[in-house]
Amino acid sequence: MAEQFLGLIGGKWVPATTGEWFEVRNPADTAEVVGEFPHMSETEVETALESARVALGGWRQTPIIARGEILRRAAEFLRARWEQVACDVTREMGKLIGEARTEVMKAADFLDYYGSLGRSAIGELLPDRREGVEVRTVREPRGVVLAITPWNDPVLTPARKLCPALLAGNTVVLKQAPETPLAALALARALHESGMPAGVLNVVTGFDGVGRQLVSSGAFGAVTFTGSTQVGLDLQRRLAGTNVPIQTEMGGKNAAVVLSDAKVDLVVESLVLGAFGQAGQRCTSTSRVLVESKGYDQIVERLVERVRQLRVGPGLDEASEMGPVVSEWRLQAILEAVDRGLGNGATIMHGGGRASEGKLGQGCFVTPTLVTGVGVKSELWRHELFGPVLSVLAFDSMDDAIQAVNDSPYGLSASICTRDIEAAHRFASEVDVGCVAVNLPTAGWDVHVPFGGFKDSGSAFKEQGVQALQFYTRLKSIAVRVRGIS
Repeated sequence: MAEQFLGLIGGKWVPATTGEWFEVRNPADTAEVVGEFPHMSETEVETALESARVALGGWRQTPIIARGEILRRAAEFLRARWEQVACDVTREMGKLIGEARTEVMKAADFLDYYGSLGRSAIGELLPDRREGVEVRTVREPRGVVLAITPWNDPVLTPARKLCPALLAGNTVVLKQAPETPLAALALARALHESGMPAGVLNVVTGFDGVGRQLVSSGAFGAVTFTGSTQVGLDLQRRLAGTNVPIQTEMGGKNAAVVLSDAKVDLVVESLVLGAFGQAGQRCTSTSRVLVESKGYDQIVERLVERVRQLRVGPGLDEASEMGPVVSEWRLQAILEAVDRGLGNGATIMHGGGRASEGKLGQGCFVTPTLVTGVGVKSELWRHELFGPVLSVLAFDSMDDAIQAVNDSPYGLSASICTRDIEAAHRFASEVDVGCVAVNLPTAGWDVHVPFGGFKDSGSAFKEQGVQALQFYTRLKSIAVRVRGIS
């Protein structure tokens, strides 16, 4: 019988009152059940909301330094168990164990970073033209925050949201994707065991109905979401007119531009890491490459050679260079999108199918796929596939390259590989994306760096860094007459 895990509500680890459980299976071997988790009912959802409401008063009055100390203790708790948590991430999501270790340590960095910000300034003293009057601003918590997080970074993304929200004095109800509840519960346990008061953090598990009930409750001071653009835009529409701010970090169709002067070895490794790291299941993954025409043949040749060498295998195998995608459903969606995108001169240079040799047949493995000659109106070029598929096209001028990067409904991340510093600066200035990399992959941003996209990739509110606190707080101005009152 598979191990059963519980949700966290009101400071207690609880099952569902309905007695319903759902399974999570290892995408590298779908015969393996990682665990069973409670499918929460309306009763648990209401209890979680009420627990967060009740806990809010005491938590917001807790000194911010004390709140930060809990986060820092949780960082120590997580680091002490990082190998076990990383293995759990790999077993339920599929990413390489090295990628999972990095994710767990980065989640601990979030806890440390925001815990340390508990000793930073939280307001300003402003001048006033009236004699004997002082004006100051303070930041207050918004209240109960609903955090909806995805399966692709199941420890890191909850940490990215929980840390600034909790430090700011909010209480939180976390709804994690049903594919990866175990990792989020590990983060919750770190906070719980580090002294987080009952009800400040509540974790509910289950399918889409749980999330819809939470959003429909109208009980939140703010909603933060990471996931698909379709769902994020739907959430924005549902909350329109409610005066509830929503932060959405959504999809991307991230482009890399390669100029002919770029160092070829650096280009190839940067593109392979950006496109096939985490099996292409990052919102910041590289999925489009634009190569200057006079260097196109060499880059494609070297890319094909490197992609063919990638070792596809289970994430727990240290020799693997790319793991499975998260589920059979995602595998089929990726392969169907590749089939639809072919035509009009498109050519698969490598991959395009299911990796099924030996034990790979027991899992959800897509062969790393490289496609050339894709039409700019093709689904492969315009739609986010969220899988290990890289499309390559040639361009003749920087104007053409920048226009092609910007010709997308998305605007999350883009990169350029070149030795020409003037071209790099022009690119960074003119591309319509929130994150720009030069001679680096499109993926990979540290915890203190503001993160977020433009257009259909995100809302106006940044995540990470001190800027994240702006979303989780509201600004109050206070004027005080300090002389002539007695």
